[in-house]
Amino acid sequence: MTEPIRRPIRAVLYDFDGTLADSTELIMRCWRHTMATHLGHVPPDEEWLSGFGTPLETQLARFGRSDEESLAMLDTYRDHQDGIHDELLRPFRGAAEIVAELDRRGYLLAIVTSKHRRATLRGMELCGIVEHFDAIVTPEDVTHAKPHPEPVEVALRRLGVGADEAIFIGDSPHDIASGRAAGTRTAAALWGPFPHDDLVAAKPDFMLNAQHDILRLLDESGG
Repeated sequence: MTEPIRRPIRAVLYDFDGTLADSTELIMRCWRHTMATHLGHVPPDEEWLSGFGTPLETQLARFGRSDEESLAMLDTYRDHQDGIHDELLRPFRGAAEIVAELDRRGYLLAIVTSKHRRATLRGMELCGIVEHFDAIVTPEDVTHAKPHPEPVEVALRRLGVGADEAIFIGDSPHDIASGRAAGTRTAAALWGPFPHDDLVAAKPDFMLNAQHDILRLLDESGG
């Protein structure tokens, strides 16, 4: 880890997919099904992985050959996801326990995600963490999604804290960019699907190898 946070942290902001929830296989199956259904072939997985952390509509618009096809892709993706969601989405090991411990210690907690609210709440319920969060910010709450700072800024306002009192934890460069632009400290979750080098290039303040590393980081910062 890098040098400790100088000001005590009052709020911990989390991305959801790839950070608290192990949803990569769910997402990739939905993507492959959608592409095969509409395009008749599946582009390389890397083309979809590069868009992780941005809204589903934005990702699908890159592949739809018209606005109408992009909307149809969205319906196909969501219908397929509904059928396999609970089978494939799981909390990362230790995620629920760490979130509960942060809540017990009195930290304000927020989810800042590019996943829509209905799917976010369904996933949070499945992971057993809904009751611990004071704010949930999804694309329905903002004009500009990550990597724009607006989602993080909305979360900070809802929690009633300054950017210098918060840390944003995410698994994608889009998360790091959003937190940095909003003025929070940032921490890269190295257990997600993004390559280590991509996260290093995003210049997070901290690198977390495991869920429990956030507790040590906060202890060292006096948070």
